[in-house]
Amino acid sequence: MAEAKSRTQSIREWVVEHKLRTVGCLWLSGVVGSIAYNWSRPEKTSVKIIHARLHAQALTLAALGGAALVEYYDHKSGAKADRVVKFLDSDAHARRN
Repeated sequence: MAEAKSRTQSIREWVVEHKLRTVGCLWLSGVVGSIAYNWSRPEKTSVKIIHARLHAQALTLAALGGAALVEYYDHKSGAKADRVVKFLDSDAHARRN
């Protein structure tokens, strides 16, 4: 019987499979959060938007760095190679049929 996966393990697997979607969602949430934060400050609207974009870019760079670390860890542990082999086997099986 296989052990039940922990919540963090299942989240990690989802992030590994959907790296670009994760980075995009972090970027969008960064823009929305920064606009919400800056909206209460007494500045021009254009300055608020520029600050929101800068904050979102910083968050995106951090997310891309995190995705790179996940990719590096998968490469070192061999988990990525296992996924590639499974994909290639299923692709070859689909072409045979």
